[in-house]
Amino acid sequence: MTITPKQKLMDLLNKRQAKVAILGLGYVGLPLAVVFGDAGFEVTGIDPDKRKVDTIQRGESHIQDIPSEVIARLTAAGKLKATTDFSVLREMDAVSICVPTPLRKTGDPDLSFILNATGELAKYMHPDMVIVLESTTYPGTTREILLPKLGDELGLQAGENLFLAFSPERVDPGRQDWTTINTPKVIGGITQDCSEVAAAWYAQALESVVAVSSAEVAEMAKLLENTFRMINIGLVNEMALMCNRLGIDVWEVIDAAATKPFGFMKFTPGPGLGGHCIPIDPLYLSWKLRALHYTARFIELASEINTNMPRHVISLVQDGLNLQGKPIKGSSVLVLGVAYKPDIDDLRESPALDIIGLLEQKGARVSYHDPYIPAFNHDGQEMACVPDLMNAVHAADCVAIITNHSSYDYPAIVDAARLVIDTRNALGALGKNNPKVVRL
Repeated sequence: MTITPKQKLMDLLNKRQAKVAILGLGYVGLPLAVVFGDAGFEVTGIDPDKRKVDTIQRGESHIQDIPSEVIARLTAAGKLKATTDFSVLREMDAVSICVPTPLRKTGDPDLSFILNATGELAKYMHPDMVIVLESTTYPGTTREILLPKLGDELGLQAGENLFLAFSPERVDPGRQDWTTINTPKVIGGITQDCSEVAAAWYAQALESVVAVSSAEVAEMAKLLENTFRMINIGLVNEMALMCNRLGIDVWEVIDAAATKPFGFMKFTPGPGLGGHCIPIDPLYLSWKLRALHYTARFIELASEINTNMPRHVISLVQDGLNLQGKPIKGSSVLVLGVAYKPDIDDLRESPALDIIGLLEQKGARVSYHDPYIPAFNHDGQEMACVPDLMNAVHAADCVAIITNHSSYDYPAIVDAARLVIDTRNALGALGKNNPKVVRL
């Protein structure tokens, strides 16, 4: 009886003898590499960033969610290696592509990382490999970009001697309850056989794998997840703007609505969207549909509202200073928290960056404090965290809470500050009816 490439590969995967490569060792790739390594696979992480590679080779982690002890244990056991050399792909059986997919300044998808990774993979790949794209992108990317490069140009046939699929990453940095290993994993292949092989691979390491009928369904599912969140955040941000005009406490309104045990899901407003998914992913879908002469109106409207929230924060700062008889120009403003969400060190797409830039444009003297980000350099915007938080609070004309880190002593901050702009309801009841506090 002839053993097919699918059967041979499935046997390697089920016995965990397949050699695994992860392209990209960031917030998605490194946790995935760790999960596969813990499951017993020999994993090689490939990344052009030599600093990341050297860190892992020393048995250290550059990702907050992955302890260095875990990396040290896996590298010592020979279950995790890292390299900048893509030629090791010649030896691999299974490859997961976990590279960034940002937006260009024009709002169009930047697929350069996917294209570069695919180009390197094409140089060294061989028949009978399973390849899974995890990078979030628009529906059709796996079939329209990866399949021609990895299949047609190399004479490989999807479902026969090439097993190609898409599985959207669902990483939420900082979470302890839902992580890579226990978050259900959606997988859709170019063919049914592609889906089965990819699902068999991931099922060896993850608790739950959800197979869907195609790569396009899997690609679209990720965009639906984040579009749902983006639109609901846009809705509640607009609710905050309306409540501000009406003189109503939006936080009390939200808490009251959330007492309904059905038909309502609680979202909260804020200074803008941040992170690697919600501000970006829905715009991939909007961009794709424009090519089909369709306007994704909900996405466009929600994006407009969310994008303008940093300007609303500036107006709150300006109004608060005016009440104290001070112009924003020349006033010192301390931004508390520049990470995009609490208790992590992730600066990607953080609204704090826009807020700092807008404050500086208006002539404010801006400083920041963040216990997780000692310094940053973003698009030429270079700053270092103030060394003494409470001294900075005392000295500032205005303290703007942009990221509500749990380590902050908010009562002490309010007591020491002259003016506090609370964009996250971090102060709770402490900020309500407090003449020092302006709430979003």
